[in-house]
Amino acid sequence: METENLGILAGILIPTAFFAMVFGIVYLGTRQRLAMIERGMDPRSHKPHPAPYRNLTWGLLLIGAGLGMFLAYLLSHTSLKGDDDNAFFLYVALVAIFGGLGLFTSYRIEKKEVLDKNPQYFEQ
Repeated sequence: METENLGILAGILIPTAFFAMVFGIVYLGTRQRLAMIERGMDPRSHKPHPAPYRNLTWGLLLIGAGLGMFLAYLLSHTSLKGDDDNAFFLYVALVAIFGGLGLFTSYRIEKKEVLDKNPQYFEQ
């Protein structure tokens, strides 16, 4: 297939895929509202639950990633002494580890706060 044919194909497929995506989102939203009406629920009263700990989660994730990058920088410039091949993997691993620790810490804080306010929340 030649290059100009790929451009024509992309010019046809991209708008078609975009239209199908928008149509699907609207169609599924309408079906959800109709299902709620059939069950006797008011679709206007259905709002997503607030996420009060979203800032805490993002903050701890970014702090963890920053600590991981800082530790990787210190390790790469002290113990590896400029070995760029291993430094990349060190950065990726430490950012993932410390970012995960930040997310885990956020989960533990949220769980403790929810259990303190609603002890029956996890009992079922």
